[in-house]
Order: sequence, then structure tokens, then C-alpha cells
Amino acid sequence: MTDPIVALVLLASFGLIAGIGITAVGPGGVLATVGLFLFTDLPPATVAGTAIVTHIATGSLGTFAYFRSGHLREANTRRIALILAGTALIGTPVGVLVNFVVPSKLFGILLGLFLTFIAVLTWLRHRNSSAEAQGHPRHSMSLLIGGGIAVAVASGMFGVGGPLLTVPLLVAIGTPMLPALAAAQAQSVIISGVGTVGYLSQGSIDWPLAIVVGVPELCGVLIGWKIARAVSPDQLRRVMIATLLAVVPFLAFHG
Repeated sequence: MTDPIVALVLLASFGLIAGIGITAVGPGGVLATVGLFLFTDLPPATVAGTAIVTHIATGSLGTFAYFRSGHLREANTRRIALILAGTALIGTPVGVLVNFVVPSKLFGILLGLFLTFIAVLTWLRHRNSSAEAQGHPRHSMSLLIGGGIAVAVASGMFGVGGPLLTVPLLVAIGTPMLPALAAAQAQSVIISGVGTVGYLSQGSIDWPLAIVVGVPELCGVLIGWKIARAVSPDQLRRVMIATLLAVVPFLAFHG
């Protein structure tokens, strides 16, 4: 059992890193879920519910930042964001319902597999980054709807906002990095809002811990946005991949 003070410090640290990852490279928000699962005794539903409520603020701030920078004012990016936001209304409640039937031990294993999948997607996105120089293609609505629903289900189940899946998937199909990040932030507001309602209806949100994680995470979003605009994210991406893979064994054997 982790000392309570140490646990709070670790949770705040995971929140800060999660926020940086959200706006700098996409994957990152899942670390809020990871921290709550590893350093508390909360059941899976409360882990996911507490994590997802923090993404309302981070997603809203990220959306504002990318609107201010002009990326969400672009017609193609705005179209992607609106479609993905609509799919969140369908997929997120399904993910919340799935979470309530998953036992704690299995949740840790599934979360570990989820992180491994995200790490692979992030690595593949890096390999496909040359697509960013080829313009901003107009994707089919069916492709965006199918991908958006899948992302929303996983996000609702694990208590994440969506960018960690949406950004690698959008970049993989040819969307430039910053428009992908912008659209994903807008989607995350709907995912986190709908998910919060679902978990709140079952009393599965720990509000004090949401503040401990959420405030540093919000600060990290601002830091990550500056990094995304001013620095090549390649090095941070490698660090994020290593971090995700490093915690997988702890998740699999936790509990």
C-alpha cells in the first residue's frame, strides 16, 4: 500500500505528465487513469469516472487553445471535429456500461493491453509523419464515424478523453498533426462530458482525487500546447512510448 502523501504526489505528477501529453502528442490522458489505478484502491468504475471528469477541463482548454491558434477554424478540421463529437454521443455510454461489468484484475490487464496498443499506434504515427507534408485530405464520413465510435467506446470504458486514440488514427489516414490534435480536443469535451454523466449517475466519481489529478493536468495542457507549437515532438513522443510500455507490467499484476 502506497503512503497517502506519496500517493497524492504521484497522482499529481501523473496528472501533469498526462496534460502535457494530451496537447503535445495526443497520447497522455490515459496516464491519469493509470495513476488512479496504481496508487489508489478505487474500483475500476471509480477510477474511470474520476479520470474522465478531469478531461472536461483539459479538453475545453485544449479546444480553446487550438481555436485561438486558428486550427479549429479551418473548414476541414471543423468538419472532422463535428463528426467525431457526434460519434462520442453514441460510443461513450457503451464504454461506460462495459466498465461496470469488468472486474478489477481484468481491468488492469485490459488497461495494460490498451497502453501497448496506444504505444504501437504512436510509433506507427511517427513512421507515417511524412504524410503531413502532403496536405490535409478530406476523409469519408463513414471512416470518421466508424473510427469515432470505436474511440468513444474505449474512452468511456477506460476514462480517457479520446486524443490518445484519435490523434494516431487521424495521422495514420493522412491528417496533419496539429489539425488532428485540434479535432481530437473538441471530441474529448463530448466524450468526457457524456462519460461524466454516466459515471456520476452511479456515484462513481471521487471528487477530491479528481482535483488532485485534474489541476496539474490542466497546467500540463498549457505546457503541452506550447511544446506542440514550438518544438518538434519526436523526442517527447519517444519518451511517451517508453513511459506507456514501462507501466504495462505494473498494470497487469496490480491488485
